[in-house]
Amino acid sequence: MTPDMNSLNRDNIVDYLASIFRDRGSEEYLGEPVTIGQHMLQGATIAERNGQPEEIIVGALLHDIGHFTSAFGTFTMEDTEDRHHEDAGAEILDRFFPAVIADCCRYHVAAKRYLCATRPEYFARLSAASVHSLNLQGGPMQPDEVAAFEENPHLRQIIAVRYLDEAGKDPELSTPGFGHFAPMVQRMVDRHAEMLG
Repeated sequence: MTPDMNSLNRDNIVDYLASIFRDRGSEEYLGEPVTIGQHMLQGATIAERNGQPEEIIVGALLHDIGHFTSAFGTFTMEDTEDRHHEDAGAEILDRFFPAVIADCCRYHVAAKRYLCATRPEYFARLSAASVHSLNLQGGPMQPDEVAAFEENPHLRQIIAVRYLDEAGKDPELSTPGFGHFAPMVQRMVDRHAEMLG
């Protein structure tokens, strides 16, 4: 589903993202008890219910979009190498969203590594699939990596989305569909375009 990047613009990016949720959102999510679409919608729903700002809600909604835009396809429990879905997602989001939202995608894997290194209790929250991917992604950060990661100006938002990532795996949690969040997503796109002038 990798699009022709030249065909995406401010006016159709939200429709493109909606099509991913519609056409591929029902795919299995790494052996978790929810689909990939449910996972992302749950993160956004939890953020909205907790009164988080729109940048966190949209960041949670789109943090795993790279599973669908990566040329390497989605992750499986049989993988022996990381597919770097965070980079694939950020590549698309960079063009259309404020940096904080792209960073929530780009660094949500690094945030898992960071939290496992700095908050020992965090590791206990991880599902089996998340532990497997952690091992492929380099394991907990080393002290020099921690220090560098803490320099990110969006650290607070990235960590917030990471916690939402772990929370969005509840087979009992119902959510609205992508359309509920689409106006919010468009506002973020418009904000970015206005910032660019």
